[in-house]
Amino acid sequence: MIKASKLEFTYRQAAKKAIDGIDFTINNGEIFGFLGPSGAGKTTTQRIIIGLLRGYRGSVEVMGRERSKWGKDIFEKIGVAFDFPNLYEKLTAYENLDLLGSYYSNNSAGKDELLERVGLLPDRNLRVEKFSKGMKMRLNFIRSIMHDPDLLFFDEPTSGLDPVNAKIIRNMILDLKKRGKTVFLTTHNMLEADYLCDRVAFIVEGQLPVIDRPEELKLKHGQKTVKVTFNGSDAKREEQFPLAGIGSNQRFLEMIKNEEVKTMHTQEATLEEIFIKLTGRELA
Repeated sequence: MIKASKLEFTYRQAAKKAIDGIDFTINNGEIFGFLGPSGAGKTTTQRIIIGLLRGYRGSVEVMGRERSKWGKDIFEKIGVAFDFPNLYEKLTAYENLDLLGSYYSNNSAGKDELLERVGLLPDRNLRVEKFSKGMKMRLNFIRSIMHDPDLLFFDEPTSGLDPVNAKIIRNMILDLKKRGKTVFLTTHNMLEADYLCDRVAFIVEGQLPVIDRPEELKLKHGQKTVKVTFNGSDAKREEQFPLAGIGSNQRFLEMIKNEEVKTMHTQEATLEEIFIKLTGRELA
């Protein structure tokens, strides 16, 4: 769906490149995560592919055609939801969807259904200027999918949302994947990326040192042990056992048989721990 080769971009009067010769591919029907701290190049890369930034070097093909050779017809095939919602404040939620939907030849999704899914149907006739940031984020999200695009760009899609509404948006993204849509997700939220993404790329100072599946990264960089917490007579205690050959580890077998087990976990690394380990950078 997307193929970038030696992609570079430098902002005017900038001292260094914002994107510095990166290579990556995004397959049809996958959720691909660009993960990194603020200013690393996540949003810049998205905006090059969308077409908001021109003058890039290298190559970036979208749906088999170089991005610079696409015309306005590409916007029928893509949907975009940025971290800062771009909505008409003086219009109601309904009026925003009507106006923005009129820009596209395809407007197959019903407004009521979409508003209902994100909990905004009761507020459909309320001016957007009275919406909270979370409400604007949810409206902006459904605005980006209402014309049924094949390729979607989400920039921090759950920013400013409470846990319930964040889960609704995550589930909708997974539903889009089930329907064969391709999602390019930029975020610094590693837990969200771990939950959603088929593959992730770590981006730092415009470069991509790592591209892999989250589960592979966690297994490769985690401890190959099992941590067991037992309830003792005085207090809980923990022991770790090697994962290799654990089925024949007599101490492990005796303890789980004879003592009360409180918790048991394998010690995979988190994506955040791996990011810091491999890049030497914090996410904030």
